[in-house]
Parts: sequence; structure tokens; C-alpha cells
Amino acid sequence: MKGATYRGGTASLAELLARDRIIAGPAFNRWLAPPAALCIHLCIGMAYGFSVFWLPMTKLVQNTDAAACAKQGFSAMLFTTSCNWSVPSVTPVFEIFIAVLGISAAIWGGWLEHAGPRKAGFIAALCWGGGLVLAGIAVMVHQLWLLYVFAVICGVGQGLGYITPVSTLIKWFPDRRGLATGFAIMGYGGGAMIGAPLAVWLMRHFARNGVQNVSVALIILGAIYFIVMSIGAFSFRVAPVGWKPLGWIEPAENGKAMVTTGHVHLNRVLKTPQFWLIWLVLCLNVTAGIGVISMASPMLQDVFGTHLLSGNGAGMDPVTQKAAIVAAAAGLVGLISLFNSLGRLFWASLSDKIGRKTTYNAFFVLGIILYVSLPLWGHLVIPGLFVLSICIILSMYGGGFSTVPAYLADIFGTQMVGAIHGRLITAWSVAGIIGPSLIASIRQYQLDHGVAHALVYNQTLYIMAGLLFIGLICNLLIRPVAGVHLMTEEELAQERALQHERTVSVDASSAARGPFGIGGALAWTGIGLPFLIGVWIAVAKGAALF
Repeated sequence: MKGATYRGGTASLAELLARDRIIAGPAFNRWLAPPAALCIHLCIGMAYGFSVFWLPMTKLVQNTDAAACAKQGFSAMLFTTSCNWSVPSVTPVFEIFIAVLGISAAIWGGWLEHAGPRKAGFIAALCWGGGLVLAGIAVMVHQLWLLYVFAVICGVGQGLGYITPVSTLIKWFPDRRGLATGFAIMGYGGGAMIGAPLAVWLMRHFARNGVQNVSVALIILGAIYFIVMSIGAFSFRVAPVGWKPLGWIEPAENGKAMVTTGHVHLNRVLKTPQFWLIWLVLCLNVTAGIGVISMASPMLQDVFGTHLLSGNGAGMDPVTQKAAIVAAAAGLVGLISLFNSLGRLFWASLSDKIGRKTTYNAFFVLGIILYVSLPLWGHLVIPGLFVLSICIILSMYGGGFSTVPAYLADIFGTQMVGAIHGRLITAWSVAGIIGPSLIASIRQYQLDHGVAHALVYNQTLYIMAGLLFIGLICNLLIRPVAGVHLMTEEELAQERALQHERTVSVDASSAARGPFGIGGALAWTGIGLPFLIGVWIAVAKGAALF
């Protein structure tokens, strides 16, 4: 990129990525910002679809010595090239993604506010796209330890990519904070709808000797994601200080609605009880939801079995019957991704109307009712209502992610909301470990003690409802931040100087007044078509469950 022309001169890559280079001019339209965010989130959202790789990863080595491989421990599996990996040995890749996502977002959230979305988005593209290419090489040489190392690099890309658009979008849409963040974070929930079918096709298309080609699929996906995320990163523009939509008047500070006009610095936010209450609210909502995500398909199979099949599978041999049940339950995975994604836009947009606190109250109250109802639908053998309940639960799981950035902006102000969001995402890392482990361990405990497969989830679902009740109490306790925690005018001016917002001469009253135009139509079409294709695939597979 060195030697690239910019503003009549030459600019290095570092200069092109600088925040002060992307202050929006008069011709920009704010509705070009969400497609840029979606370019990034639809790519990193493929993390949710990584389960399509697990089984193919366990069948990469042919003509193995079954007896020798059966004696192989985990430490030997890290370095073996002669034995296949097990499913439990490869699934930690997803856990690494989520754990590192939260850690990296917390570490670099403050840096991102100063660096700007273009630089952060481009580095995210390098880490996620490049990390997948490296992961493909690790699979090619069949080194599990190397796959774990490269998963850490991917996780950094996840963390930076996830929080990159948040602050920018909230400042472009002060009148619609929920809608703005809902658009971006919707992409993370829907990325698997596009990426998973593509990954499956790539593995099969490049298969050799009957072995699905995981390495080539990862390398190609990594290259595609790097390009798409880079396009999104270079499309970002940030709003100049004081920018407002035409005709919009900033509402006065409203303590009842908990919308502040002040700003809390990142260094002080951990000292406020509001941060930790919202941290618990997100953690408990995610713990319940991600537990269901991790076990949704086996749960449906265990609870309903042959009732998922036409005529209860009469006339089928046991092997065919089992395969048909698995295929039927697979439709739920697509529906989960769909509702997880669309719920992010629906609930975040609704929060603009009813408030963030009320929205989270709805998550917890409705969630408790639905979790308690799931065992009932199982006892009554009504798979349709069971699936519908899970879909609504997952819409609120996704809605919790998309509503929380606007919640943070309301409580702590917009100046450092991206960095504060980065700190809060550690709740996701914790929940990503607790939720799946809790539901899996309780299921196994009950199976070991003779509980029927159809009943092993009942106690777990009641526990999840109890967690949601605790979350409801935490949400009810949230109050406006005390004035002592807000930045003074001098501190705010200093922070804006660090973001180079005062060094660029841009008239906020005339900035970003350009038309939507052909560019806007092309940007939204380019993002919308792949997403709609993913929706179509998910609906087609899920329709068989009703």
C-alpha cells in the first residue's frame, strides 16, 4: 500500500489507517456506516458455524492403526500425524475464539477509541482472515497444538472486529442507538448462516480420496474474509464532534429513562456499581442462551426421538431411523442462527422505543416462562412449540448482545462506549465457558444415574430459569450513574484531543449530508444478498420441524 495516493499526495499504510483521515466530509451518508460494520460482523460471525468442521477434522488421516490410536492420550494427540483427532480435542477451538474475544476486547478497547474503526477493523481482518489461513495450514500438517495457537490469533480478530463498529455507529445514530448497533451485531449472529453452508460446500468440492478438505476450506474462507473485512474497514467514516441528524434535538438528561448527557471515562467505569450490574445482566442472559445453543440439536433428539419423523419413523430400520432423526434436528441449528441474528435487530430496535432496562426485563421475564415451559412441551410431545420456544429464547440471547451497547451509551455516555463495551464483553467469555459446561455436565450426571434421555434436561432448564431470575434482580437494581463519576469538561476535551477530533477542521453542521445514492444501494445489496441467501437456507431446513 505504500505509495498509495491520498488527498493529492502519497500516504503510507499507517497514514491511510489513521483516525484523522476518516472524519466524514459533506458527501458522506450515515447509512453507509452499517454496511461497513456488517462486512466485519458477518465474517467473524462464522465462529458460530465452526461446528461444521468438527466431524471432518476427526477423519483426516486414513489407514490408521485403530488399536494404537485408541490408547493415545490428549498430550500425544497434540503432536500426532498418524492418528485422527477426537471431537472433544477440536471443539476447544470455539472456546478459544470466545475466550480470547472477550480478553482482547477488554485489553484493546481503549486503544480502539483512539485508533479509530479503520485501523482496528483492518487489524481484525488480518487476525481473523489470516488466522484462518494459518489454521488451514495447521490442519494440513495435522498439528493440533498449532491449531490452538492460530485459534488465539483468530480470537484477537474476533475481539477487535466485534467492538470496532460500536462506538462509530452509536455516534452516527444518536437518535437510534439500538437500531444502529442492532444492524451491526445482527451480522455476528447471522454469519454462520452464510459461512457454514459455504464451508460445507468447499470441504466437499475439494475433497480428496473421500476425505473432506478442511484445510483448503479454511484457507479459502480466510482469504475471502480478509478481503470483505478490509472493504468494511476502509469504508468506515467517523462523525465529527457535535454532528447531529438534521432536525434532531438531543433530549434533556432523563434520570427515569437513565439516558445521560455526560460521559464516564474508561478508567472510572469499573468503580461504578452500574458496570458490574450490567456485566451480570449480560453474563446471566448469555449463560442461559449459550447453554441451549450448545445442546439444542441433541436436546431435540433426546426429548422427542422418533416423534420428529413422519409416522414416528414406522417401517424404518434403527440405523435409518437414527440418521433421519439427526437430519431432522439439524434444521433447528439453522433456525437458531436465523432467530439469533434477526433477534439482534428486532430487540435492539424495540429498545429505542421502550428503553433498554425495560427490554432486558422482558428478556428475563419471558425467558423464565419459556425455560419452564420447555419440559412441558416435551411431556406433551409438542415439538413445534418446543422449537418455537427455543427460537424465541435465542432471539433474546442475540437481542441481549445488540441492546447492551446502547444500554452502556445511555448509562455511561458515548465518548468511550466502545472501550467500555470491550470491558463488558468479558462477561461473554465467562458465560461461554459456564453455559455449555453446566448443561453438558448436568446431562451426563443424570444419564449416569439412570435418568431417561427424554428427561435429562428438565433440571438444567429450571436452573437456567433461576439464573434468569437473578439477572432480572440485577437489572432492576440499575440506576443512573452518580455525577462524581462523570468526566469534567477539561477531561472530555483532553480525551477528544487524543482521538484527534479537535485537530481536523470539519464543519459538523454540514458533514455527512450526502444522498444515499447508487453507492448506498450497492453497499446494502452487496451485504443483503448473501444474508438473504443464508436466511433462505435456514428457513428451508427448519421448516421440516413444523
